[in-house]
Amino acid sequence: MLTRRIGEALAFATTFSAALGAPPSFPSSGNGLWYQQPGRFEAWSNDWHPVGNGFLAATLLGETAQEVTQLNIESLWSGGPFQDPSYNGGNKQPSDQVQMAQDMQVIRQAIFESPNGTIDNIEQLTTDAGAYGSYVGAGYLLSSLDLSGSVSNYFRWLDLDSAVHGTQWTQGNTTFVRETFCSHPAQACLQHVNTTDSSALPTLTYAYSVAAEAGIPTPTVSCFDNSTLQITGTASSPGMAFEILARLTALPGSASVSCASSGNGNATLSVTRAQEAWITWVGGTDYSMDAGDAAHDFSFKGADPHDALIALLTPATASSTSYDDLRSAHVEDYSGLMTRFELDLGQTPDLETPTDVLKAQYATDEGNTYLEWVLFNYGRYLLASSARGVLPANLQGKWAKDASNPWSADYHSNINIQMNYWFAELTSMDVVAPLFDYFEVYIFATGHLATAFVADTTLQKTWVPRGSQTAQYLYNISEGWVTHNEMNIFGHTGMKGGGNTASWADYPESNAWMMFHVWDHFDFTQDVDWFKAQGWPLLKVYPTWPLVLSPSTDTRCIRQSTAQFHLQKLIPDERFNDSTLVVSPCNSPEQVPITMGCAHAQQVIWQLFNAVEKGFPVSGDTDTAFLDEVRTKRAQMDKGIHVGSWGQLQEWKVDMDSPTDTHRHLSHLIGLYPGYAIANYNATVQATNQNLTQAQVLAAAETSLIHRGNGTGPDADSGWEKVWRAACWAQLRNASEFYHELSYAVERNFAPNLFSLYSQSGEDAIFQIDANFGYPAALLNGLIQAPDVPSSSDDYIVWILPALPSNWPKGSVKGARLRGGLSVAFSWGHSGKLTSMTVSADAKAAQRRVRVMHGGQQLAAFDVQPGMQIQVV
Repeated sequence: MLTRRIGEALAFATTFSAALGAPPSFPSSGNGLWYQQPGRFEAWSNDWHPVGNGFLAATLLGETAQEVTQLNIESLWSGGPFQDPSYNGGNKQPSDQVQMAQDMQVIRQAIFESPNGTIDNIEQLTTDAGAYGSYVGAGYLLSSLDLSGSVSNYFRWLDLDSAVHGTQWTQGNTTFVRETFCSHPAQACLQHVNTTDSSALPTLTYAYSVAAEAGIPTPTVSCFDNSTLQITGTASSPGMAFEILARLTALPGSASVSCASSGNGNATLSVTRAQEAWITWVGGTDYSMDAGDAAHDFSFKGADPHDALIALLTPATASSTSYDDLRSAHVEDYSGLMTRFELDLGQTPDLETPTDVLKAQYATDEGNTYLEWVLFNYGRYLLASSARGVLPANLQGKWAKDASNPWSADYHSNINIQMNYWFAELTSMDVVAPLFDYFEVYIFATGHLATAFVADTTLQKTWVPRGSQTAQYLYNISEGWVTHNEMNIFGHTGMKGGGNTASWADYPESNAWMMFHVWDHFDFTQDVDWFKAQGWPLLKVYPTWPLVLSPSTDTRCIRQSTAQFHLQKLIPDERFNDSTLVVSPCNSPEQVPITMGCAHAQQVIWQLFNAVEKGFPVSGDTDTAFLDEVRTKRAQMDKGIHVGSWGQLQEWKVDMDSPTDTHRHLSHLIGLYPGYAIANYNATVQATNQNLTQAQVLAAAETSLIHRGNGTGPDADSGWEKVWRAACWAQLRNASEFYHELSYAVERNFAPNLFSLYSQSGEDAIFQIDANFGYPAALLNGLIQAPDVPSSSDDYIVWILPALPSNWPKGSVKGARLRGGLSVAFSWGHSGKLTSMTVSADAKAAQRRVRVMHGGQQLAAFDVQPGMQIQVV
């Protein structure tokens, strides 16, 4: 294998002379990132640039003679049943069910009777994580040109208009250009190199190595044919199998391509006499989400990936397919996704200052409108590049290295996976399907669910099948499914143990929060067919296996759902004895107190029940008994809205908040953002014994937000907590605090390559992508707000420029998607004056009352009709 000293070898490569101004091929709009020196090998999270298509991902240094491209395959994980056949998703055993029911009752009674409403431990409910595993890097592709000497006129850039990474430099008298992109239509990645004058390239060699990724078993690299490397290996030992096929193509026809095997499990590709050359790689594993159910013994094992990879590689490298063809198809696909929405902050492109310099100069409150605009577009680029595979975007999108990554680069569901998708619907990015496929069952049904439930295909996925076992064995609930805070790709739904883990592991509301996204997708798109087939089954009608095709004879066969679980889990409050239903035990996410009636849990479940009621009329379901139960328990439940002793919105039903608590999570403010239980508080339907008004609730939320601090506390200094705070300040229509927090996040938690960092900890700090995604959502919340409402009969209120900072004196938004199948375009000028605004309804738009607000005044009110267009300003 290649030396482990890849980084050191690069350090001795050449001396660099930077060019002046942006690269010649850089977008004139300034929509991209550019730099005047290659990245540092040891500074992956700070310097490397990402490309991806959802299925595959890669990061690049932007080197010259020897480029280093770190590879990822979206499903390449260690752990799970591939590493340990006894792995069971962190679940209790069936034989534990009776004991767990008894333990749960003891825990609840202890909480109710406790002097302060808390207990210290619920460790008996947890289970060791076992072979939980981690997302794993897939090695490095090394591209070497036989070059030496000094380098001048160097650039590297990431074009956010085309999703293509470029490097250009001059060495000798020749200027070289290397492009890299990952094509979603081809499900392949390509790296192309040529010269600007079409002169012959020096000898070009490609090799593969895992040398720099400690802990990954050494794979076998061989010649599949004379132009193709075949890499086969496993993520761990034993572990999931993976394969990469990388084929080299060169022009003109007189170019010579060859593959040489060393005979010791290694091989290289090389080409001579080429004017241009490109390598195309595809990759896959033997993982299958569709095998994550009892029928497949929860093996998650699919077919060997080889045949599927050949089926992808063959057309992508056919002689009739040129590099320009592949590049054009890639750009067309990406542009089709991205150009539906457009943001203008009045920015002036800075084509003289590299991105890393702009970032280093950036200061809180002063800001830089151009960089803020680029960072917004970068978030959308990262989501487009990571979310459109089989699996959803994880804690690092799809970009990771080594055999183990922070928090396994998994799916955390107490803020992180949700934040990844906050802006997707609003910016018309149709990338959410893998998110729903990841944790549910997709039913292709005809007819009405309760009368003619005919299932043609049922694909049971990762969360629901195991989560049904967790509901039964841990919670003694036979109708419903549940997960907790940390999930891998092997259906880990149990409460993760390893000590007193309750603060972060005790989170059975994860499925309810994820239902926000299910309901939002329908509410924004009004796609009734999708809702009947996938959305409603997640909310209410997940069928057991084997599927019973006659719900009239056994309705329980279709009531394994998120809502059903929480209907059964709510219990009478025996501490306050106020005739309400509460969750017990509960932890406000990642807070220590184990108690009852956590505000977060109560608000989330209340919004879940509202979604069920709103979705019922279009679901095709006629199970009114279920709907009646939802309505009854929703009316009985505590709504999670209480004002405490120092004017705060209480995090727990027991008033024990500390005014000095600067915890990173804003869990009790979920109803402010991204939810609506606080933002659209309705005293009629959320009444408490305090008889609170909406103004009082919002004032209490503001008090809590002030005391929570700026997102730099003793427990963390992450980007995601700051952008969440920014979004909340925007929701309170406080423009100065909104922009202060947003710009503080940019200054403190974004790297020179604009990756969001968990903390400031050196040149290779922890990369955590959620702030990259939370930032666009927070920014938009300062420009347009249209939070959901409890009932479909409520007026839908759209706020335009609710928290516009003075730093953005002019700008526009085009193609923003609103609930109910609406879209809006608007522009503003100096002093935040709205200069134009149009609201359009698509052909499937919901008929509802809409009110448009700006500057504290109502601009318009109208009843939506499908296909209508309203010129508001």
